[in-house]
Amino acid sequence: MTLEEKLAQLVGFWVDQGDEVVAPMAGEMATSTRYEDATEHGIGHLTRVYGTRPVEPLARAEWLWNEQRRLREETRLGIPALVHEECLTGLAAWKAATFPTPLAWGAAFDPDLVERMGTAIGRSMRELGVHQGLAPVLDVIRDPRWGRVDECIAEDPYVVGTIGTAYVRGLQDAGIHATLKHFVGYSASQSGRNHAPVHVGIRELEDVLLPPFEMAIRDGGVRSIMNSYAEIDGIPVASAPEFLTGILRDRWGFDGVVVADYFAIAFLQTMHRVAEDKGAAAHLALSAGIDVELPSGDTYGAALAERVRDGRTDLALVDRAVARVLAQKEALGLLDDDQSSAPTSINLDDAEHRGVARELAERSLVLLTNDGALPLASGDSAPARIAVIGPNADSPEALMGCYSFANHVLAHHPGTPLGFEIPSVRDAMAAEFDRSVVLTADGCDVEGDDRSRFDAAATVARDADVAIVVVGDRAGLFGRGTVGEGNDVESLELPGVQREFVERVVASGTPVVLVVLSGRPYALDWALSGTSAPAAVVQAFFPGEEGGRALARVLSGAVAPSGHLPVSLPRSAGAQPYSYLHPFLGGPNEITSADSTPALPFGHGLSYTTFEHSELCTTEETNTGSVFTVEVKVKNTGERAGTDLVQLYGRDVVASVTRPVAQLIAYRRVELDAGEEAFIRFEVPTARMSLTNRRGERVVEAGDIELWVGSSCADQETSAQVRFVGADHSVTSDDPRVVRATVQSAEVSVQ
Repeated sequence: MTLEEKLAQLVGFWVDQGDEVVAPMAGEMATSTRYEDATEHGIGHLTRVYGTRPVEPLARAEWLWNEQRRLREETRLGIPALVHEECLTGLAAWKAATFPTPLAWGAAFDPDLVERMGTAIGRSMRELGVHQGLAPVLDVIRDPRWGRVDECIAEDPYVVGTIGTAYVRGLQDAGIHATLKHFVGYSASQSGRNHAPVHVGIRELEDVLLPPFEMAIRDGGVRSIMNSYAEIDGIPVASAPEFLTGILRDRWGFDGVVVADYFAIAFLQTMHRVAEDKGAAAHLALSAGIDVELPSGDTYGAALAERVRDGRTDLALVDRAVARVLAQKEALGLLDDDQSSAPTSINLDDAEHRGVARELAERSLVLLTNDGALPLASGDSAPARIAVIGPNADSPEALMGCYSFANHVLAHHPGTPLGFEIPSVRDAMAAEFDRSVVLTADGCDVEGDDRSRFDAAATVARDADVAIVVVGDRAGLFGRGTVGEGNDVESLELPGVQREFVERVVASGTPVVLVVLSGRPYALDWALSGTSAPAAVVQAFFPGEEGGRALARVLSGAVAPSGHLPVSLPRSAGAQPYSYLHPFLGGPNEITSADSTPALPFGHGLSYTTFEHSELCTTEETNTGSVFTVEVKVKNTGERAGTDLVQLYGRDVVASVTRPVAQLIAYRRVELDAGEEAFIRFEVPTARMSLTNRRGERVVEAGDIELWVGSSCADQETSAQVRFVGADHSVTSDDPRVVRATVQSAEVSVQ
């Protein structure tokens, strides 16, 4: 291969990039290279062929198949391009299914269902000739003010790791290479600001931020990783071999491809100021371990070629990256002489997509409070008049996250239809309660201070038997919304005048069910208790195309709510950053008058029935490098069937470094009929309680571990204790990382 042919394999080309800004600083960074010139020697990636503007999928597939044929036949080496797309909430393409946002995956606590979703998404991508998906996001939530919270799964690394790994398995089982984002530290940015510096110590990095990536690599076999835009302690990750080579490859054995986040290499010059020009930026990134520059060849093209020719950059670094890229293309079948034709028909939103989207949406809805107003009566007993009001009541876009095609791309194409069915909450309620009169009014906007429509909406509520008030976010990018990439906030109050609007409707005297459609948790303590609080509050994290129907079914009682908070519900912005994984000094105490206690804790979630946890028992003593068993009884003590999330927590009584006051060790959803009970058995690797000691080593220390099960991290309903004995155990790649959980109908004694 010539140098030009090698470098061509290390870059992408954004065929459809125009004036739309769907990546940070895309307007400033857009390349002026003509496509014909960029592909003269072949090309590594084609960037977002389907996901940059609304294109008819079949017509674009025909173009893509012809283009791949041209690359095979008209370039000297005949190597086709690898096609990548965004797929965080489904394939980000026109007419493709839109699933719940990752924060909803976390709320569902259901890895098996997320894996099914990944497979369904991957099937559509494969049929369209796509090879690589830029998902999942494995950043652990550290500050809800950060705009990209809706792209994240949870504030707990084990939840992020297990659910994210499930998505990887699903996508890759369908033949699509998943790409982990954003390695590493991106979500821990200063003050919750996008692209801000990150200040973390070794223990936060090793014990919180890295574990999800390690799980997806070692347990999920992920084939691609994308760097973080962040700088950690002054070192931009895109230039850090200690992360991109030392941790990924030398420690964890990752043998796939590392791709640059869009324009991240050029940012080493323009934003981080650690490179004097594009060539220097390319050298830093290539040396660190970034194999492919995306979305286009701004630095790995002519600028890098010049450095290689004059000897400032070793050709061996280029060869290393090219070998990895070609190995990936070979694994994907791209190097075979494939003369198959483009698809002649495809359904990107079929019954399988719809079914999985509906199940995940239903299981993700979190009932925060309920004074008995829910479920609403149905059939002949249903309310005669239901008011469905609020700025998000009749907005399909409000059901979708930032990386949905509708909010990510179609926002630049007003008037273009969504291309798939997505009933609003108002439409879904009208269908679910077809014997009721459904009234509607918006009352106010998501943003702004216009209160002129308060009175009209309050009148609609007053004339109804119950008012469903739907508020929250509108996802978008870089200022075009209230949450999403680049939409960071200083306040965690509901945007605009929505709180005032809710309080006005509550004052009408009609029972109010507050539904929050959002991409981040908001400070809702005012709505959770007190005489002026709504009768019930439901949290919905952008539940996707079936979200309206899911909400209607939960409100009617056709489905019992079973979601739980994957992130603490904050009391205020001033208490941030906050994590339930805090040490003793991170919680409330007599030394400070500031209270960081969240309004509702991680793991909270109500149902239409009640559950009792008891008889927690465990092995009394176990070696530091082994597996121990925990068993607990759960009983449905209510009058209807429901699904409980059994949450096992633990903490070190004494350790060599400070440890969290609570840490989720394991979880398992279990469905129980009224009065039914079951035993949940957890087989727990001691590595679940490992820590980074004072020497920077990951170990399991001897000592006592308190265990408990409850309805959240703050609820110790039944408890036990296990003692780890022996020398400190050094955790290696051979140690299991995942807890095995089984449901048993009869008691089994624990040895």
